[in-house]
Amino acid sequence: MTDKPEATPVDPKLLDLLVCPLTKGPLRYDRERQELVSEQAGLAYPIRDGIPIMLVDEARPIDEDDRTPPEVQAAPGGAQADDGS
Repeated sequence: MTDKPEATPVDPKLLDLLVCPLTKGPLRYDRERQELVSEQAGLAYPIRDGIPIMLVDEARPIDEDDRTPPEVQAAPGGAQADDGS
C-alpha cells in the first residue's frame, strides 16, 4: 500500500490575499484535497507543490458533498482553513 505524498504547505499570507478569479469572492482552503474552494463559483482550484493554480480551466466543479453548509461558512474576507474539525 502506498502512502499519499506529503502535502506542501501553502503560505497563510498568500491564502489571505487570494480570491476566486471568476467571482472575486472568498476561497476556502481544503487541506486534505489540496484545493482552494470557491463556494460562489462552484469550483475547486488545485494546489500543486504548494502553488495555487488559479485558472478556471484547471478548476474542477464541486458537487453538493464538497460545499460547506451555509450555517458553518465563515464570514467573507479571505481563504478559510478547513482543518477537518
